[in-house]
Amino acid sequence: MYPDKLEYFLRLGDSALILGQQLCRWCGHAPVIEEDIAVTNTALDLIGQARFWLDAAGSLEGVGRTADDFAYHRHGQLFRNVLLVEQPNGDYGMTLMRQFIFDAWHAPLLASLVQSSDKAVSEIAGRSSKEAAYHLQRSRSLVSRLAHGTEESHSRMQMALDGLWPFAAELVTPDVVDQNAAQQGYGMPLELVAEVASETWSSVFADAGLARDPKASTPRGGKRGQHSEHLDYILIEMQALQRSHPGAKW
Repeated sequence: MYPDKLEYFLRLGDSALILGQQLCRWCGHAPVIEEDIAVTNTALDLIGQARFWLDAAGSLEGVGRTADDFAYHRHGQLFRNVLLVEQPNGDYGMTLMRQFIFDAWHAPLLASLVQSSDKAVSEIAGRSSKEAAYHLQRSRSLVSRLAHGTEESHSRMQMALDGLWPFAAELVTPDVVDQNAAQQGYGMPLELVAEVASETWSSVFADAGLARDPKASTPRGGKRGQHSEHLDYILIEMQALQRSHPGAKW
């Protein structure tokens, strides 16, 4: 375990990094060229945010590690991303649903962190919150449009929600690290973020005619380094160059 503040930075950085890496797989493969550009830009935004958080983690740690060290030289058990972001892309509806569930939490979290007592956190959140707000605007619109589309598109969005909704609980359930971050002022109460996220989820799903299973299991543990097998495949791809050629630089 890392100290709580370092853990907090890694959670934010790792979640953005892994989701950005997942979205990169759509580059050149999205359904239409406009979406190809949009999903690639979203990936770049998230990877840029990840660099901010992971560099901040390196500065806090004080042993000379950079964002690249955290990204390319850690095993899966040392990653602190939420489980949602490592779930497979699936079809494009699955990717959009994963993005929306994440964005509805990520956007209000970053907006609240602008008020952090920690200068680094406040500055990173300030740089990132407008991007996150746009990501949410885009993903909620597309989820709604597809759910209101054809019978098949609605069915696919419902299947995507059925498969991904269980992972939403980890986003909004605070643990000791989250509580300490709020108490010490560098983080914000996750319960307040959860209220905003829940309102967004409820509004969009009700309008789209999509139903959530209230009895769905709620797998957790990603924030503590307990991951699915999917993360291993992501890291094999993401870390391949550095594993083959340690220290390689552009």
